[in-house]
Parts: sequence; structure tokens; C-alpha cells
Amino acid sequence: MRDIQIAEVILTVHLFVIAFNVISLVVIPIGGWREWRIVRVAWLRLLHLAFMVAVAAQALAGRACILTIWQDQLAGNVRPVEPLIMRSVDTMIYWNLPMWFFTALYSALLLYVLALIVLVPFSFGNGVNQLWNRTKR
Repeated sequence: MRDIQIAEVILTVHLFVIAFNVISLVVIPIGGWREWRIVRVAWLRLLHLAFMVAVAAQALAGRACILTIWQDQLAGNVRPVEPLIMRSVDTMIYWNLPMWFFTALYSALLLYVLALIVLVPFSFGNGVNQLWNRTKR
């Protein structure tokens, strides 16, 4: 596989990680309120927490996301003319703002995720069945 193709795979993975993190920030409190079991699944919540810790730690260290760094290195920091959708996605996920902004944003989001662990606690029971069954009260 050529470097540019690997860079595109990394971009795809990056988009899924971003989508998972952002959607989780919204779905967890709504799901806690609506009593959805999926928001209490431990491995999903721990994965979300791990992603957010990694993002915040990199920002606090003054570094860009490791996925961004790998993608740029593989693409050689030279990007060909991109299709409109790809340019739109890049505009959505790569903001031209100072690093301190991202450090503050990611740190605040990590605190929010930690608060969600307290406000909407997760459980380790029932495995996959826990995903689809609604809490009975």
C-alpha cells in the first residue's frame, strides 16, 4: 500500500474516532436521562474515556493528535487537489486556531467526560445483551 493510501486510511480512522467521541458526548447524557442501557456499557465508556485522555494529554503536551501527525508524515505534507467532500471534511476537523485553544477545549471536554462517569455511571454486567435491552423500572 502506498503512503498516500495509508494516510487516507488513517484519515478514515480519525474521522471515526472523532465521530465516536462527539456523538458520545451528546448520547451519554441523553441516554442516562432516557435510561438507555447502551450508555452504561463499560467497554464503550472506557474506550471513550481512553480516547479523550489521549487527546487531552497530547494537547497538554503541546502536540497535535498522533493520527494527524502520522497522516501528515505519510502524505508528505503535500496534498494533491482534493475532492470537495474531502476539503469539507478537512475544514471541519482541522481548525486553524492556536494550540492553547485546543488544550483548553480538550481539557474541558475531558472534565465533562469524567463528570459523565459520575452522573451516568457505567456497569460491567451482561456484556453484549447490555447494549440493546432498555432498563426496566
